[in-house]
Amino acid sequence: MTTLSDRFNAAAYFVDRHLDEGRGNSVAIEVGDHRITYREMLEHVNRVGSALRDELGVRPEERVVLLTLDVPEMIYTFFGAIKIGAVPIPTNTLWTADDYRYVLRDSGARVIVLSGSLWARVADAVRDSSAIRHVVIVGEEESHAGIRFDTLVGRGQATLAAEPTSPDAPAFWLYSSGSTGRPKACVHLQHDMVICADAYARGVLGIGERDRCFSVAKLFFAYGLGNSMYFPFAVGATSILWPGPVAPQLVYELIERHRPTLFFSVPTHYAMMLAHQAQDREFDLASIRWAVSAGEALPPAIFSRFRERFGVEILDGIGSTEVLHIFISNQPGRIRAGSSGLPVSGYEARLVDDDGAPVATGEIGNLLIRGDSTCAFYWNRHEQTKDTIAGHWIRTGDKYYQDEDGYFWFAGRSDDMLKVGGIWVSPAELEHTMLEHPLVQGCGVAGRPDRDALIKPIAYVVLKAGVTPSPGLAADLQQFARERLAEYKRPRWVTFIDALPTTATGKIQRYKLRERALTESL
Repeated sequence: MTTLSDRFNAAAYFVDRHLDEGRGNSVAIEVGDHRITYREMLEHVNRVGSALRDELGVRPEERVVLLTLDVPEMIYTFFGAIKIGAVPIPTNTLWTADDYRYVLRDSGARVIVLSGSLWARVADAVRDSSAIRHVVIVGEEESHAGIRFDTLVGRGQATLAAEPTSPDAPAFWLYSSGSTGRPKACVHLQHDMVICADAYARGVLGIGERDRCFSVAKLFFAYGLGNSMYFPFAVGATSILWPGPVAPQLVYELIERHRPTLFFSVPTHYAMMLAHQAQDREFDLASIRWAVSAGEALPPAIFSRFRERFGVEILDGIGSTEVLHIFISNQPGRIRAGSSGLPVSGYEARLVDDDGAPVATGEIGNLLIRGDSTCAFYWNRHEQTKDTIAGHWIRTGDKYYQDEDGYFWFAGRSDDMLKVGGIWVSPAELEHTMLEHPLVQGCGVAGRPDRDALIKPIAYVVLKAGVTPSPGLAADLQQFARERLAEYKRPRWVTFIDALPTTATGKIQRYKLRERALTESL
Protein backbone atom coordinates (compact mmCIF):
# COMPACT_ATOMS: atom_id res chain seq x y z
CA MET A 1 0.00 0.00 0.00
CA THR A 2 1.11 3.56 -0.74
CA THR A 3 2.57 5.39 2.26
CA LEU A 4 1.24 8.92 2.62
CA SER A 5 2.91 11.81 4.42
CA ASP A 6 1.24 14.00 7.04
CA ARG A 7 0.74 16.61 4.34
CA PHE A 8 -1.06 15.05 1.41
CA ASN A 9 -3.19 16.49 -1.38
CA ALA A 10 -4.92 14.01 -3.69
CA ALA A 11 -4.60 16.29 -6.73
CA ALA A 12 -0.82 16.41 -6.36
CA TYR A 13 -0.74 12.61 -6.19
CA PHE A 14 -3.06 11.84 -9.12
CA VAL A 15 -2.00 14.71 -11.42
CA ASP A 16 1.25 16.54 -10.54
CA ARG A 17 3.23 13.42 -9.70
CA HIS A 18 3.31 12.15 -13.27
CA LEU A 19 5.49 14.98 -14.50
CA ASP A 20 8.01 14.31 -11.71
CA GLU A 21 8.01 10.64 -12.75
CA GLY A 22 8.55 11.34 -16.45
CA ARG A 23 5.04 10.77 -17.84
CA GLY A 24 4.29 14.31 -18.94
CA ASN A 25 3.88 13.30 -22.58
CA SER A 26 1.78 10.19 -21.86
CA VAL A 27 -1.90 10.36 -22.80
CA ALA A 28 -4.08 10.89 -19.74
CA ILE A 29 -7.46 11.40 -21.43
CA GLU A 30 -8.81 10.33 -24.79
CA VAL A 31 -12.19 11.59 -25.92
CA GLY A 32 -13.13 11.17 -29.59
CA ASP A 33 -10.10 12.22 -31.63
CA HIS A 34 -8.81 14.48 -28.86
CA ARG A 35 -5.87 13.35 -26.72
CA ILE A 36 -4.76 15.17 -23.60
CA THR A 37 -1.35 14.49 -22.07
CA TYR A 38 -0.58 14.49 -18.35
CA ARG A 39 1.34 17.75 -18.86
CA GLU A 40 -1.69 19.37 -20.48
CA MET A 41 -4.02 18.01 -17.81
CA LEU A 42 -1.84 19.48 -15.06
CA GLU A 43 -1.96 22.92 -16.67
CA HIS A 44 -5.76 22.76 -16.99
CA VAL A 45 -6.14 21.61 -13.38
CA ASN A 46 -3.93 24.47 -12.20
CA ARG A 47 -5.83 27.07 -14.22
CA VAL A 48 -9.20 25.84 -12.95
CA GLY A 49 -8.04 25.67 -9.33
CA SER A 50 -6.46 29.11 -9.34
CA ALA A 51 -9.49 30.63 -11.09
CA LEU A 52 -11.89 29.10 -8.57
CA ARG A 53 -9.79 30.54 -5.74
CA ASP A 54 -8.72 33.91 -7.14
CA GLU A 55 -11.63 34.80 -9.45
CA LEU A 56 -14.60 33.21 -7.67
CA GLY A 57 -13.31 33.36 -4.09
CA VAL A 58 -13.68 29.66 -3.31
CA ARG A 59 -12.00 28.84 -0.01
CA PRO A 60 -10.80 25.55 1.51
CA GLU A 61 -13.62 23.13 2.37
CA GLU A 62 -16.23 25.14 0.45
CA ARG A 63 -18.26 23.00 -1.90
CA VAL A 64 -18.35 23.05 -5.71
CA VAL A 65 -21.15 21.08 -7.37
CA LEU A 66 -20.14 19.36 -10.63
CA LEU A 67 -23.10 18.61 -12.89
CA THR A 68 -21.40 17.70 -16.13
CA LEU A 69 -21.29 15.04 -18.77
CA ASP A 70 -18.18 12.85 -18.98
CA VAL A 71 -15.87 15.51 -20.41
CA PRO A 72 -12.30 16.55 -19.54
CA GLU A 73 -13.59 19.74 -17.91
CA MET A 74 -15.21 17.66 -15.20
CA ILE A 75 -11.86 16.08 -14.34
CA TYR A 76 -10.04 19.43 -14.43
CA THR A 77 -12.58 20.93 -12.03
CA PHE A 78 -12.62 17.93 -9.72
CA PHE A 79 -8.88 18.01 -9.17
CA GLY A 80 -8.62 21.79 -9.44
CA ALA A 81 -11.03 22.15 -6.52
CA ILE A 82 -9.22 19.51 -4.46
CA LYS A 83 -5.88 21.18 -5.18
CA ILE A 84 -7.02 24.41 -3.47
CA GLY A 85 -8.56 22.46 -0.58
CA ALA A 86 -12.14 22.90 -1.78
CA VAL A 87 -14.65 20.04 -1.99
CA PRO A 88 -16.05 19.00 -5.41
CA ILE A 89 -19.37 17.13 -5.52
CA PRO A 90 -19.88 15.07 -8.71
CA THR A 91 -23.65 14.98 -9.14
CA ASN A 92 -26.05 12.68 -10.98
CA THR A 93 -26.99 14.18 -14.36
CA LEU A 94 -30.25 12.19 -14.49
CA TRP A 95 -31.97 13.60 -11.42
CA THR A 96 -35.03 15.84 -11.27
CA ALA A 97 -35.14 19.55 -10.51
CA ASP A 98 -36.37 18.75 -7.00
CA ASP A 99 -33.33 16.53 -6.40
CA TYR A 100 -30.99 19.32 -7.46
CA ARG A 101 -32.83 21.81 -5.30
CA TYR A 102 -32.29 19.51 -2.33
CA VAL A 103 -28.58 18.95 -3.06
CA LEU A 104 -27.85 22.66 -3.47
CA ARG A 105 -29.59 23.41 -0.20
CA ASP A 106 -28.04 20.49 1.68
CA SER A 107 -24.49 21.07 0.46
CA GLY A 108 -24.45 24.86 0.76
CA ALA A 109 -22.29 24.93 -2.39
CA ARG A 110 -21.07 28.36 -3.52
CA VAL A 111 -20.32 27.34 -7.11
CA ILE A 112 -21.95 25.00 -9.63
CA VAL A 113 -20.08 23.91 -12.76
CA LEU A 114 -22.42 22.31 -15.29
CA SER A 115 -22.72 21.25 -18.89
CA GLY A 116 -24.74 23.80 -20.81
CA SER A 117 -27.08 21.09 -22.07
CA LEU A 118 -28.16 20.46 -18.47
CA TRP A 119 -28.94 24.08 -17.58
CA ALA A 120 -32.67 23.83 -18.23
CA ARG A 121 -32.94 20.93 -15.80
CA VAL A 122 -31.25 22.72 -12.93
CA ALA A 123 -32.04 26.38 -13.65
CA ASP A 124 -34.94 26.73 -11.21
CA ALA A 125 -33.00 25.00 -8.44
CA VAL A 126 -30.06 27.35 -8.95
CA ARG A 127 -32.31 30.39 -8.86
CA ASP A 128 -33.89 29.14 -5.64
CA SER A 129 -30.53 28.53 -3.95
CA SER A 130 -29.45 31.07 -1.36
CA ALA A 131 -25.87 29.74 -1.31
CA ILE A 132 -24.88 29.59 -4.99
CA ARG A 133 -22.84 32.64 -5.97
CA HIS A 134 -21.41 31.56 -9.32
CA VAL A 135 -22.58 29.40 -12.23
CA VAL A 136 -19.94 28.13 -14.65
CA ILE A 137 -21.12 26.73 -17.99
CA VAL A 138 -19.21 24.03 -19.86
CA GLY A 139 -19.76 23.70 -23.61
CA GLU A 140 -21.22 25.75 -26.40
CA GLU A 141 -24.91 25.44 -25.60
CA GLU A 142 -26.72 28.72 -25.15
CA SER A 143 -27.83 29.70 -21.68
CA HIS A 144 -28.62 32.93 -19.92
CA ALA A 145 -26.66 32.40 -16.76
CA GLY A 146 -23.11 32.18 -15.59
CA ILE A 147 -19.62 32.50 -16.91
CA ARG A 148 -18.19 30.36 -19.68
CA PHE A 149 -15.81 27.69 -18.44
CA ASP A 150 -13.20 28.59 -21.05
CA THR A 151 -13.39 32.25 -20.07
CA LEU A 152 -12.88 31.42 -16.42
CA VAL A 153 -9.99 29.07 -17.11
CA GLY A 154 -8.36 31.70 -19.28
CA ARG A 155 -8.03 33.86 -16.18
CA GLY A 156 -6.30 31.13 -14.19
CA GLN A 157 -2.59 30.52 -13.68
CA ALA A 158 -0.62 27.69 -15.28
CA THR A 159 1.16 26.95 -12.02
CA LEU A 160 -0.50 26.30 -8.67
CA ALA A 161 0.85 25.03 -5.37
CA ALA A 162 -1.32 22.39 -3.75
CA GLU A 163 -3.06 23.32 -0.51
CA PRO A 164 -1.17 21.45 2.25
CA THR A 165 -4.08 19.29 3.35
CA SER A 166 -3.74 16.13 5.43
CA PRO A 167 -4.66 12.58 4.35
CA ASP A 168 -7.70 12.82 6.63
CA ALA A 169 -8.97 16.17 5.34
CA PRO A 170 -12.20 16.32 3.31
CA ALA A 171 -11.57 15.85 -0.42
CA PHE A 172 -14.93 15.32 -2.15
CA TRP A 173 -18.52 14.30 -1.54
CA LEU A 174 -20.67 11.80 -3.36
CA TYR A 175 -24.43 11.68 -2.91
CA SER A 176 -25.95 8.22 -2.67
CA SER A 177 -28.53 7.28 -5.29
CA GLY A 178 -31.48 8.02 -3.02
CA SER A 179 -33.55 5.16 -4.47
CA THR A 180 -35.50 4.85 -1.20
CA GLY A 181 -35.41 8.43 0.01
CA ARG A 182 -33.45 11.68 -0.11
CA PRO A 183 -29.82 11.20 -1.20
CA LYS A 184 -27.15 11.29 1.50
CA ALA A 185 -23.78 12.99 1.04
CA CYS A 186 -20.87 10.66 1.77
CA VAL A 187 -17.90 12.74 2.90
CA HIS A 188 -14.73 11.21 1.46
CA LEU A 189 -11.21 12.09 2.54
CA GLN A 190 -7.97 12.87 0.72
CA HIS A 191 -6.59 9.36 1.15
CA ASP A 192 -9.69 7.40 0.08
CA MET A 193 -8.98 7.28 -3.68
CA VAL A 194 -5.43 6.07 -3.03
CA ILE A 195 -6.74 3.23 -0.87
CA CYS A 196 -9.13 2.06 -3.61
CA ALA A 197 -6.56 2.39 -6.38
CA ASP A 198 -4.04 0.33 -4.42
CA ALA A 199 -6.52 -2.28 -3.24
CA TYR A 200 -8.60 -2.89 -6.36
CA ALA A 201 -6.98 -1.32 -9.43
CA ARG A 202 -3.49 -2.49 -8.58
CA GLY A 203 -4.31 -5.44 -6.34
CA VAL A 204 -7.07 -7.08 -8.41
CA LEU A 205 -6.76 -5.72 -11.95
CA GLY A 206 -2.98 -5.35 -11.97
CA ILE A 207 -3.40 -1.99 -13.68
CA GLY A 208 -0.33 -0.43 -15.29
CA GLU A 209 0.52 2.65 -17.31
CA ARG A 210 -0.09 0.84 -20.61
CA ASP A 211 -3.74 0.17 -19.71
CA ARG A 212 -6.66 1.96 -21.31
CA CYS A 213 -9.84 2.28 -19.22
CA PHE A 214 -13.36 2.63 -20.58
CA SER A 215 -16.39 2.73 -18.29
CA VAL A 216 -20.07 2.58 -19.21
CA ALA A 217 -20.80 3.86 -15.67
CA LYS A 218 -20.40 7.62 -15.72
CA LEU A 219 -18.02 9.77 -13.68
CA PHE A 220 -20.65 11.01 -11.24
CA PHE A 221 -21.06 7.47 -9.86
CA ALA A 222 -18.59 6.23 -7.25
CA TYR A 223 -17.98 3.23 -9.52
CA GLY A 224 -17.34 5.34 -12.61
CA LEU A 225 -15.21 7.86 -10.76
CA GLY A 226 -12.67 5.16 -10.04
CA ASN A 227 -12.97 3.42 -13.40
CA SER A 228 -12.49 6.49 -15.57
CA MET A 229 -10.44 8.78 -13.37
CA TYR A 230 -8.42 7.87 -10.34
CA PHE A 231 -7.68 4.25 -11.37
CA PRO A 232 -5.85 5.23 -14.58
CA PHE A 233 -4.37 8.36 -12.99
CA ALA A 234 -2.94 6.32 -10.13
CA VAL A 235 -0.49 4.66 -12.54
CA GLY A 236 -0.25 7.00 -15.52
CA ALA A 237 -2.66 5.02 -17.73
CA THR A 238 -5.25 6.42 -20.17
CA SER A 239 -8.91 7.22 -19.50
CA ILE A 240 -11.28 6.90 -22.46
CA LEU A 241 -14.19 9.28 -21.94
CA TRP A 242 -17.54 9.28 -23.71
CA PRO A 243 -20.06 12.03 -22.82
CA GLY A 244 -22.95 10.56 -24.77
CA PRO A 245 -25.41 7.69 -24.38
CA VAL A 246 -24.27 4.09 -23.99
CA ALA A 247 -26.51 2.11 -26.33
CA PRO A 248 -24.92 -1.30 -27.01
CA GLN A 249 -24.16 -0.64 -30.69
CA LEU A 250 -22.38 2.57 -29.77
CA VAL A 251 -20.42 0.91 -26.96
CA TYR A 252 -19.25 -1.79 -29.34
CA GLU A 253 -18.12 0.90 -31.78
CA LEU A 254 -16.23 2.75 -29.04
CA ILE A 255 -14.48 -0.45 -27.93
CA GLU A 256 -13.41 -1.27 -31.48
CA ARG A 257 -12.23 2.30 -32.07
CA HIS A 258 -10.40 3.02 -28.82
CA ARG A 259 -9.26 -0.51 -27.89
CA PRO A 260 -9.63 -0.40 -24.09
CA THR A 261 -7.80 -3.04 -22.07
CA LEU A 262 -10.07 -2.65 -19.01
CA PHE A 263 -13.83 -2.39 -19.54
CA PHE A 264 -16.27 -1.53 -16.76
CA SER A 265 -20.05 -1.95 -16.86
CA VAL A 266 -23.06 -3.23 -14.91
CA PRO A 267 -25.07 -6.48 -15.28
CA THR A 268 -28.04 -4.80 -16.95
CA HIS A 269 -25.80 -3.34 -19.64
CA TYR A 270 -23.91 -6.59 -20.17
CA ALA A 271 -27.30 -8.22 -20.81
CA MET A 272 -28.15 -5.47 -23.31
CA MET A 273 -24.83 -6.00 -25.07
CA LEU A 274 -25.46 -9.72 -25.33
CA ALA A 275 -28.92 -9.09 -26.76
CA HIS A 276 -27.43 -6.97 -29.55
CA GLN A 277 -26.16 -8.88 -32.58
CA ALA A 278 -24.07 -7.68 -35.50
CA GLN A 279 -25.69 -8.26 -38.88
CA ASP A 280 -22.69 -9.67 -40.74
CA ARG A 281 -19.84 -10.14 -38.24
CA GLU A 282 -18.99 -10.46 -34.57
CA PHE A 283 -17.83 -7.43 -32.61
CA ASP A 284 -14.12 -7.32 -31.79
CA LEU A 285 -13.48 -7.16 -28.04
CA ALA A 286 -10.02 -8.72 -28.22
CA SER A 287 -8.31 -5.68 -26.67
CA ILE A 288 -10.10 -6.22 -23.33
CA ARG A 289 -8.04 -8.22 -20.86
CA TRP A 290 -10.59 -7.89 -18.04
CA ALA A 291 -14.21 -6.83 -17.95
CA VAL A 292 -15.55 -5.65 -14.59
CA SER A 293 -19.08 -5.65 -13.24
CA ALA A 294 -20.61 -4.06 -10.14
CA GLY A 295 -23.81 -2.33 -9.06
CA GLU A 296 -25.83 -5.52 -8.64
CA ALA A 297 -25.07 -9.24 -8.66
CA LEU A 298 -24.03 -10.63 -12.05
CA PRO A 299 -26.13 -13.69 -13.00
CA PRO A 300 -24.03 -16.75 -13.92
CA ALA A 301 -25.83 -17.01 -17.26
CA ILE A 302 -24.61 -13.56 -18.32
CA PHE A 303 -21.04 -14.38 -17.24
CA SER A 304 -21.07 -17.61 -19.24
CA ARG A 305 -22.66 -16.13 -22.35
CA PHE A 306 -20.24 -13.18 -22.41
CA ARG A 307 -17.22 -15.46 -22.03
CA GLU A 308 -18.45 -17.88 -24.69
CA ARG A 309 -19.24 -15.11 -27.17
CA PHE A 310 -16.22 -12.84 -26.70
CA GLY A 311 -13.63 -14.87 -24.81
CA VAL A 312 -13.61 -12.25 -22.05
CA GLU A 313 -14.23 -13.08 -18.39
CA ILE A 314 -16.15 -10.65 -16.21
CA LEU A 315 -14.88 -9.96 -12.70
CA ASP A 316 -18.02 -9.34 -10.67
CA GLY A 317 -17.83 -7.55 -7.34
CA ILE A 318 -19.66 -5.39 -4.86
CA GLY A 319 -18.87 -1.85 -3.80
CA SER A 320 -20.79 1.13 -2.49
CA THR A 321 -20.78 4.90 -2.53
CA GLU A 322 -19.95 4.82 1.18
CA VAL A 323 -16.85 2.63 0.71
CA LEU A 324 -16.12 4.35 -2.63
CA HIS A 325 -15.35 1.32 -4.80
CA ILE A 326 -15.32 -2.49 -4.90
CA PHE A 327 -14.43 -4.26 -1.64
CA ILE A 328 -15.41 -7.87 -2.47
CA SER A 329 -14.61 -9.24 -5.91
CA ASN A 330 -13.96 -12.20 -8.09
CA GLN A 331 -10.29 -12.11 -9.00
CA PRO A 332 -8.12 -13.38 -11.85
CA GLY A 333 -7.75 -17.14 -11.52
CA ARG A 334 -10.29 -17.20 -8.68
CA ILE A 335 -13.65 -16.69 -10.36
CA ARG A 336 -16.79 -18.36 -9.09
CA ALA A 337 -19.63 -17.33 -11.39
CA GLY A 338 -22.68 -16.06 -9.53
CA SER A 339 -20.72 -15.06 -6.45
CA SER A 340 -19.38 -11.63 -5.53
CA GLY A 341 -16.01 -13.25 -4.87
CA LEU A 342 -13.57 -12.80 -2.03
CA PRO A 343 -12.66 -9.74 0.08
CA VAL A 344 -10.27 -7.42 -1.72
CA SER A 345 -6.92 -7.09 0.05
CA GLY A 346 -7.16 -4.24 2.54
CA TYR A 347 -10.81 -4.93 3.38
CA GLU A 348 -12.40 -7.24 5.92
CA ALA A 349 -15.92 -8.64 5.67
CA ARG A 350 -18.14 -10.40 8.16
CA LEU A 351 -21.72 -11.62 8.28
CA VAL A 352 -23.88 -11.17 11.38
CA ASP A 353 -27.48 -11.75 12.36
CA ASP A 354 -29.85 -8.97 13.44
CA ASP A 355 -28.39 -9.09 16.96
CA GLY A 356 -24.82 -8.71 15.72
CA ALA A 357 -23.77 -12.32 16.30
CA PRO A 358 -21.75 -14.12 13.57
CA VAL A 359 -23.73 -16.48 11.34
CA ALA A 360 -22.59 -19.96 10.37
CA THR A 361 -21.15 -20.81 6.98
CA GLY A 362 -23.98 -21.06 4.46
CA GLU A 363 -26.41 -18.97 6.52
CA ILE A 364 -27.65 -15.59 5.32
CA GLY A 365 -26.45 -12.63 7.35
CA ASN A 366 -26.00 -8.86 7.23
CA LEU A 367 -22.78 -7.77 5.50
CA LEU A 368 -20.37 -5.57 7.45
CA ILE A 369 -17.19 -4.15 5.88
CA ARG A 370 -14.04 -2.66 7.36
CA GLY A 371 -11.69 -0.66 5.13
CA ASP A 372 -9.92 2.68 5.14
CA SER A 373 -11.78 4.09 2.12
CA THR A 374 -15.08 4.25 4.00
CA CYS A 375 -16.53 7.75 4.11
CA ALA A 376 -16.06 9.72 7.31
CA PHE A 377 -19.80 10.36 7.79
CA TYR A 378 -22.99 11.47 6.08
CA TRP A 379 -23.24 15.25 5.87
CA ASN A 380 -26.14 16.58 7.94
CA ARG A 381 -27.21 13.01 8.81
CA HIS A 382 -25.95 12.39 12.33
CA GLU A 383 -28.42 9.65 13.26
CA GLN A 384 -28.07 7.83 9.94
CA THR A 385 -24.30 7.96 10.30
CA LYS A 386 -24.57 6.25 13.69
CA ASP A 387 -27.01 3.69 12.28
CA THR A 388 -24.67 2.82 9.40
CA ILE A 389 -21.10 3.28 10.63
CA ALA A 390 -20.10 1.57 13.87
CA GLY A 391 -16.46 2.29 14.66
CA HIS A 392 -14.33 0.74 11.93
CA TRP A 393 -17.24 -1.22 10.45
CA ILE A 394 -19.98 -0.10 8.07
CA ARG A 395 -23.32 -1.83 7.60
CA THR A 396 -23.82 -2.17 3.86
CA GLY A 397 -27.52 -3.11 4.01
CA ASP A 398 -26.81 -6.24 1.95
CA LYS A 399 -27.72 -9.81 2.80
CA TYR A 400 -25.05 -12.40 1.95
CA TYR A 401 -24.00 -15.91 2.75
CA GLN A 402 -20.48 -17.35 2.59
CA ASP A 403 -19.57 -20.77 1.23
CA GLU A 404 -16.95 -23.12 2.66
CA ASP A 405 -14.24 -21.63 0.43
CA GLY A 406 -14.90 -18.11 1.67
CA TYR A 407 -16.75 -16.80 -1.39
CA PHE A 408 -19.58 -14.35 -0.74
CA TRP A 409 -22.96 -14.88 -2.41
CA PHE A 410 -25.47 -12.05 -2.70
CA ALA A 411 -28.91 -12.77 -1.22
CA GLY A 412 -30.56 -9.38 -1.69
CA ARG A 413 -30.83 -6.09 0.10
CA SER A 414 -32.00 -6.09 3.68
CA ASP A 415 -35.35 -4.63 2.63
CA ASP A 416 -35.65 -6.84 -0.48
CA MET A 417 -35.49 -10.22 1.23
CA LEU A 418 -38.68 -12.26 1.33
CA LYS A 419 -39.70 -14.62 4.09
CA VAL A 420 -41.82 -17.38 2.59
CA GLY A 421 -43.14 -19.92 5.01
CA GLY A 422 -40.75 -18.57 7.62
CA ILE A 423 -37.74 -19.10 5.33
CA TRP A 424 -35.65 -16.37 3.75
CA VAL A 425 -35.92 -16.23 -0.04
CA SER A 426 -33.45 -14.21 -2.09
CA PRO A 427 -34.99 -12.23 -4.97
CA ALA A 428 -31.56 -12.25 -6.65
CA GLU A 429 -31.41 -16.05 -6.69
CA LEU A 430 -34.82 -16.35 -8.35
CA GLU A 431 -33.96 -13.56 -10.83
CA HIS A 432 -30.73 -15.31 -11.82
CA THR A 433 -32.59 -18.56 -12.36
CA MET A 434 -35.24 -16.96 -14.56
CA LEU A 435 -32.52 -15.30 -16.65
CA GLU A 436 -31.20 -18.73 -17.57
CA HIS A 437 -34.37 -19.32 -19.62
CA PRO A 438 -33.60 -18.68 -23.30
CA LEU A 439 -36.64 -16.41 -23.81
CA VAL A 440 -36.04 -14.12 -20.81
CA GLN A 441 -34.23 -10.79 -21.22
CA GLY A 442 -34.74 -9.41 -17.72
CA CYS A 443 -36.41 -10.30 -14.45
CA GLY A 444 -37.23 -8.52 -11.20
CA VAL A 445 -38.70 -10.26 -8.17
CA ALA A 446 -40.78 -8.77 -5.36
CA GLY A 447 -43.08 -10.00 -2.60
CA ARG A 448 -46.85 -10.02 -3.11
CA PRO A 449 -49.49 -10.91 -0.52
CA ASP A 450 -51.61 -13.94 -1.39
CA ARG A 451 -55.25 -14.40 -0.36
CA ASP A 452 -54.10 -15.21 3.16
CA ALA A 453 -51.96 -12.05 3.28
CA LEU A 454 -48.83 -14.19 3.25
CA ILE A 455 -45.93 -12.94 1.16
CA LYS A 456 -45.04 -15.00 -1.91
CA PRO A 457 -42.65 -14.23 -4.80
CA ILE A 458 -43.90 -12.60 -7.98
CA ALA A 459 -41.62 -12.45 -11.03
CA TYR A 460 -41.84 -9.47 -13.38
CA VAL A 461 -40.37 -10.70 -16.65
CA VAL A 462 -39.10 -8.85 -19.72
CA LEU A 463 -39.08 -11.17 -22.72
CA LYS A 464 -36.53 -11.06 -25.53
CA ALA A 465 -37.45 -9.19 -28.70
CA GLY A 466 -40.00 -10.97 -30.83
CA VAL A 467 -41.29 -13.26 -28.07
CA THR A 468 -45.05 -13.02 -27.44
CA PRO A 469 -46.25 -13.24 -23.82
CA SER A 470 -48.95 -15.76 -23.02
CA PRO A 471 -50.45 -17.61 -20.04
CA GLY A 472 -48.80 -20.76 -21.32
CA LEU A 473 -45.38 -19.16 -21.33
CA ALA A 474 -45.96 -17.85 -17.80
CA ALA A 475 -46.73 -21.40 -16.66
CA ASP A 476 -43.63 -22.69 -18.45
CA LEU A 477 -41.46 -20.15 -16.62
CA GLN A 478 -42.92 -21.16 -13.28
CA GLN A 479 -42.13 -24.79 -14.04
CA PHE A 480 -38.64 -23.80 -15.20
CA ALA A 481 -38.00 -22.24 -11.78
CA ARG A 482 -39.62 -25.14 -9.91
CA GLU A 483 -37.21 -27.60 -11.55
CA ARG A 484 -34.19 -25.60 -10.46
CA LEU A 485 -35.10 -24.23 -7.04
CA ALA A 486 -36.70 -25.39 -3.84
CA GLU A 487 -40.49 -25.40 -4.13
CA TYR A 488 -40.97 -22.50 -1.74
CA LYS A 489 -38.72 -20.30 -3.90
CA ARG A 490 -40.72 -20.61 -7.13
CA PRO A 491 -42.68 -17.56 -8.33
CA ARG A 492 -46.37 -17.87 -7.54
CA TRP A 493 -47.12 -15.39 -10.32
CA VAL A 494 -45.34 -14.35 -13.52
CA THR A 495 -46.24 -10.97 -14.98
CA PHE A 496 -44.83 -9.78 -18.31
CA ILE A 497 -43.71 -6.14 -18.53
CA ASP A 498 -41.97 -4.08 -21.21
CA ALA A 499 -39.08 -2.86 -19.03
CA LEU A 500 -37.87 -3.12 -15.46
CA PRO A 501 -37.70 0.03 -13.32
CA THR A 502 -34.02 0.78 -12.69
CA THR A 503 -31.85 3.42 -11.05
CA ALA A 504 -29.41 5.52 -13.08
CA THR A 505 -26.75 2.90 -12.27
CA GLY A 506 -28.84 0.08 -13.73
CA LYS A 507 -29.94 -1.47 -10.43
CA ILE A 508 -33.45 -2.88 -10.30
CA GLN A 509 -35.70 -0.64 -8.20
CA ARG A 510 -37.40 -3.46 -6.35
CA TYR A 511 -39.28 -1.03 -4.14
CA LYS A 512 -41.23 0.02 -7.24
CA LEU A 513 -41.97 -3.62 -8.00
CA ARG A 514 -43.09 -4.11 -4.38
CA GLU A 515 -45.43 -1.11 -4.71
CA ARG A 516 -46.86 -2.50 -7.94
CA ALA A 517 -47.28 -5.98 -6.44
CA LEU A 518 -49.13 -4.58 -3.44
CA THR A 519 -51.45 -2.54 -5.68
CA GLU A 520 -52.21 -5.55 -7.89
CA SER A 521 -53.08 -7.66 -4.86
CA LEU A 522 -55.72 -5.26 -3.59
